Amino acid sequence: MARALDVPGLDCDEPFAQAAARVVEVRANEVFAHAHGVLDIDAIEHLHDMRVATRRLRAAMEMFEPCFPRKRWRKALKRVKELADALGERRDRDVAIDFLTEFAAQAPEPDRAGLERLIEGLRDEQRQANDDLAPFVASQRLEKLQRRLRELVKAAKP
Repeated sequence: MARALDVPGLDCDEPFAQAAARVVEVRANEVFAHAHGVLDIDAIEHLHDMRVATRRLRAAMEMFEPCFPRKRWRKALKRVKELADALGERRDRDVAIDFLTEFAAQAPEPDRAGLERLIEGLRDEQRQANDDLAPFVASQRLEKLQRRLRELVKAAKP
């Protein structure tokens, strides 16, 4: 039997706010666990994993909104959304490049030059999206978000 959301020790008899705090804490930790290597455009799975983790954190935060102080919750969610958006901008280019590279390999020879130009344009956009993402995954900014989320978890309403 699978554990709920893979949150160790989650108990159905646990108060809702306490369970909410634990779920948000686990989901937040997953985001930060995937931060290493996220700017490496040659290893796009790091970014993908962090993006998935931010989406899961956001979903948990939205689901458990009533369990947290409104102002603190709103600020934390805003920062998570900003990070997710920056990750998404880069991820869109990663996916397009990956698809078109495979497509170009199978395309007729006369079409390959045009596809390669398109891929190069996407690589330029990917690098720009990566530059735009860099401030969001800088250690100081991630540490601040991590502190904000820890404070949110501690402030869960009883």
